[in-house]
Amino acid sequence: MNAMNIEPNKNLIARPPVVVVVGHIDHGKTKLLDYIRKTNVMEKESGGITQHIGAYEVMIKTKDGNEEKITFLDTPGHEAFSQIRSRGAKAADVAILVVAADEGVKPQTEESIGVLKNADLPFAVAINKIDKEGANSEKIKKELAEQGILVEDWGGKTPAVEISAKQGTGVEDLLETIVLLAQLEELKADPKILAKGVVIESSLEPKRGNAATLLIQDGTLKVGEFVAAGSAVSPVRIFEDFLGNSLKEASFSSPIRVVGFDCLPPAGTAFSAFYSKKEAEKAAAKEKISGGFFGENKKIKEVQIVSLIIVPVILKADTSGSLEALEKEAKKFDSEKLKIKILKSGTGPVSEDDFKTALSAQEAIIVSFRAGLDVKIRELLSRGGVVFKNFDVIYEASDWLKEQLEKKLPPEIKRMEIGKAKILKLFKKSGQKQVIGGKVLDGFVKAEARFEIIRNEHKIGEGRIMELQQAKIKAKEAAKGDEFGLLVDAAAGIEAGDVLHFFEEKTIKQTL
Repeated sequence: MNAMNIEPNKNLIARPPVVVVVGHIDHGKTKLLDYIRKTNVMEKESGGITQHIGAYEVMIKTKDGNEEKITFLDTPGHEAFSQIRSRGAKAADVAILVVAADEGVKPQTEESIGVLKNADLPFAVAINKIDKEGANSEKIKKELAEQGILVEDWGGKTPAVEISAKQGTGVEDLLETIVLLAQLEELKADPKILAKGVVIESSLEPKRGNAATLLIQDGTLKVGEFVAAGSAVSPVRIFEDFLGNSLKEASFSSPIRVVGFDCLPPAGTAFSAFYSKKEAEKAAAKEKISGGFFGENKKIKEVQIVSLIIVPVILKADTSGSLEALEKEAKKFDSEKLKIKILKSGTGPVSEDDFKTALSAQEAIIVSFRAGLDVKIRELLSRGGVVFKNFDVIYEASDWLKEQLEKKLPPEIKRMEIGKAKILKLFKKSGQKQVIGGKVLDGFVKAEARFEIIRNEHKIGEGRIMELQQAKIKAKEAAKGDEFGLLVDAAAGIEAGDVLHFFEEKTIKQTL
């Protein structure tokens, strides 16, 4: 069909923006989110937010008298935001980059700028803490310019608003700026279709079971439907808004809580709603086979093959308050990839006993915050075998510890599906080598790619391409609709009617 004859979707209407707040630690991200929530959330009958579900909605009144809804991802470390990005989805529409007016651009600010550029997210800069002594907005704008961010009053396109998240100064102007940025994006969605979106976070609720916070990005979700998120399925029965109020339906840009999943869907997983349990289970079954939905958009799916690493750590600090802060920073790095095991923690200098404990544990890390060293063990530490460093700034200790932990993570293997093909004929078989003919159903087939063999919706084995031919001529690639011949190496016998899922694997350094 000619694209010029395709009628536009007349059901599309404007949808509220989803906003993520990023920036350096201690520059006021959490304080800003707290102020916005306390002054703009409609508390209704619930008496306020009773549970943390990772996102919330605010209603603001603009200067022209209109009311606008904004959804914030309430993840101070934006873990869900990062997970969603890593799976190729768009978590937010607009961002706020927070920079402290008295400190300026820091390493995590630079990292956040990189994230925003990679995600191609429109954003506003919130120059925070303008009430503090030493605040210098012009210095901040200069430092941002050095990072390639030109604010509007420096001749650029990025809006910057001076605020005090503590006092609330300028926050209304910042929110109005966010609304204007969102309007320029012309965000639209269809309320008449079944809901789809992403998982923000999930957890096991002791009295209710597996629950997940879902961010609806399109369509409407209703009680009585079913949700498939990856390989997890749930009926839409216990269905609540971010305040814990029961719902019968919810539409796009709304964060909602659904309880009753048969397993926990990971943050960042795409979800879709279905009218029946059978349809939802069928979609989840496909996910279990392929590791991801593979539609006409030919998105690359990724399957991460990781194992849990346990890292022994010893923490020392000058005071109990500092030690508590250090322990909190260390525990932030616990994840599905890595678990920190604190062997010892205490106040006072790093001692000979600390050193011996670390040495016996093998590959232990000692982090010291203003604690110093016993003279006796300086020589012992110089011999190696123990990773140690002392710090005077807590976030520098946190950054260094993260760097050391990441060194211990094994490379991450990402499996990227590139295409599917149906086998039409088996020509020859000799041991594990087989000559087969088929047709590309989706994506493409690439010489030397690996594949999974699917028969009756079940995986029966894997193999690799040794040679690809088209019209009896050696080829590098076959596209959708093409017929081909393959010489493959596969332990399982391939039959006519089997479907091959072709993939490539990349080894990537893991991060926390």
